[in-house]
Amino acid sequence: MSTHSMNSDINVLVLYYSRHGATRQLAELIAEGVESVPGVTARLRTVPAISAVSEATESDIPASGPPYVENKDLQECAGLALGSPTRFGNMASAMKYFLDNTTSEWLSGSLVGKPACVFTSTGSMHGGQESTLLSMMIPLMHHGMVIVGLPYSHPELMNTQTGGTPYGVTHFAKADGSAPISADEKKLAIAQGKRLAEMARKLSA
Repeated sequence: MSTHSMNSDINVLVLYYSRHGATRQLAELIAEGVESVPGVTARLRTVPAISAVSEATESDIPASGPPYVENKDLQECAGLALGSPTRFGNMASAMKYFLDNTTSEWLSGSLVGKPACVFTSTGSMHGGQESTLLSMMIPLMHHGMVIVGLPYSHPELMNTQTGGTPYGVTHFAKADGSAPISADEKKLAIAQGKRLAEMARKLSA
């Protein structure tokens, strides 16, 4: 049982990998939704790119944007939003590599009972958004997390002409990444962050 009370600040980890910026924009909107809930703060983090060249290493600090995630961010969070662009219907290798190295959190059970949601961006309308979201849920379920989706009480889910699924918010970026976040995608991303934060506050009470 968590020692947090309803009145103490808790943090929700918004962890993403973004190559061209769209997934990062979704992460920032989700963080906005998280912070709309009193007593909950968003902790934005990213993961380093990985290379086929085994000698290549990233700097310890990204050139811009949020810091790289550390395992303690997982241990300290009350909830997790996990985002990645689609790679052939699955999460990007950089995110998979990070998750593959969370065995210590699995052994200690530090994520058990915490709520989690997932989000993604694709270059084509039917580019594997739903399969990517479902694949990202699998390791979170192994960690014992409680998956939080998007209910159809959000009318944007029924009306969207761009991204948006009940499994998590998505963005249709177009092949060249030129499509901005649509009004429906923005509303759903903020709603998803708010829903996750509300669940995190309830479950950590």
